[in-house]
Amino acid sequence: MSIKIVVIGLGQMGGNMALTLKRAGFDVTGIDPDEQTRQRLSDQGLTVASDAALPSAEVYLLSLPTAAHVRTVIESSPGLVEHAAKGSVVMDTSTSDPVVSRELAQKVVAAGLEWLDAPVSGGPKGAAEGRMGMLLGGEAATIERVAPVLEALSARYTHVGPAGSGHVVKLANNYLCATNLIATGEAIAMAARAGVDPAACLAGLNSGSGRSAVSEVNFPEWILSERFDSGFTTGLMRKDLRLARDAAEQLESPMALLNHVVERWHAAHDIEDQDDFNRIADALLATARK
Repeated sequence: MSIKIVVIGLGQMGGNMALTLKRAGFDVTGIDPDEQTRQRLSDQGLTVASDAALPSAEVYLLSLPTAAHVRTVIESSPGLVEHAAKGSVVMDTSTSDPVVSRELAQKVVAAGLEWLDAPVSGGPKGAAEGRMGMLLGGEAATIERVAPVLEALSARYTHVGPAGSGHVVKLANNYLCATNLIATGEAIAMAARAGVDPAACLAGLNSGSGRSAVSEVNFPEWILSERFDSGFTTGLMRKDLRLARDAAEQLESPMALLNHVVERWHAAHDIEDQDDFNRIADALLATARK
């Protein structure tokens, strides 16, 4: 592949994306401030660097915890707007604040770069297998330019609008997922109290109109199996729900249900931020086992 890529942020998602791109034949360098993280990825064959120097590349792929981290990388350390190669693409795969994304996109474009917000779903496993879903906000020409990268990383990618749109739709998606975990958990718990086996109830739900990705994937894969190793934490979901609430407030959207969902996730005090996010549904099922 002729496209040179720098991946900034080598956590579970960024590290797996970097390795997937390397296996696909791209020239990939990973950047992370943590020495142990760099060593772990180096041991797996990835070229790594600290954030002290920024290699030249055609695509700078960001996988970072928050919008504040994205802002730092773009504005100051390593400072993409100043040090990235002119004409290169900044592709932010983080789940971020869409207002901040639009602001940063303007700065990136003004600096002679291209912008693409590309938040992902599918967890570390999807990143490792190149089977993520990606929601894209930016110019169609930019998407066409980096299409080989998107195809290597994802099972499907969807262009949903201009800069910031990908992050808006990602927050909407995670809001629905969080809501469905509660609603499906309560529905299965209700049936369990009536003597219906949860697995049988789930099979019935998945044959009807109430099914969702939560009932078809999350429940059999992580909840009823009691594996809880999706790679996505409760803390991350809580963070995304706060972002969704903030976005809804700015847009003057109806918020009764969203506020209720945010409160339910934050009121689950027996579920720690580091716990798998599917634990919230298991806690609801546990009420039917008593």
